[in-house]
Amino acid sequence: MKLNKKYFKNRHDAMQQLIDVLPADTMKYEEWIIIATSAGAVPIAYELAKNLKASFDFMFSHKIEAPNNEECEVAIVTESEEVVIHEELVKTFDISLDFVFSKAKQVYENEILKYIYKYRDGERLSDLHNKNVLLVDEGLNTSLTMMACIKTAINLKAKSVSVAVPILPTVSAPIIESIADDLYYVRKLDHFVSIDFYYEELEEITFEKVQEITKG
Repeated sequence: MKLNKKYFKNRHDAMQQLIDVLPADTMKYEEWIIIATSAGAVPIAYELAKNLKASFDFMFSHKIEAPNNEECEVAIVTESEEVVIHEELVKTFDISLDFVFSKAKQVYENEILKYIYKYRDGERLSDLHNKNVLLVDEGLNTSLTMMACIKTAINLKAKSVSVAVPILPTVSAPIIESIADDLYYVRKLDHFVSIDFYYEELEEITFEKVQEITKG
């Protein structure tokens, strides 16, 4: 039994496999905006946008860690100040909601706004009103970031919000399907390790690299 199964050579391979599960022929007749929900998702989302002749954008978000534990992600805040909380962890570690929302405000002002001004010249996310949105990532671990991005797109009045990822845990699928219009994926695994476990190559994508990709 091969324990370390690599399903994707790299992000380009993941994009090619992902486009095969998307209703690409139908999507080309509608107005779509493809949004990367992480820096690592940009190479996949940008290529998908070109293939589908769709607009491309990036949604900034940042994790909120538990007090004194940088490895424990208890919430996500996005660039529209939407906050999604991992309720079980917050309850387990007895973390107050006041802490979470105070930390979210701090992270938004100190981190997210910095990225918006540095990489988008201070411009906010594109107008999503009455647009079909496809949120893309290189895979899902906890799904918290994707849930926050879905919530953001819905609150920005998107016409529809769909999600496309190469790989995700089986337990995440019903969570995403309950709040998104559609979920597209290549692989769904019962015993999920981590995203990078399933790629032969998954280089780090910095925001400088993001600029290089999207302006190339």
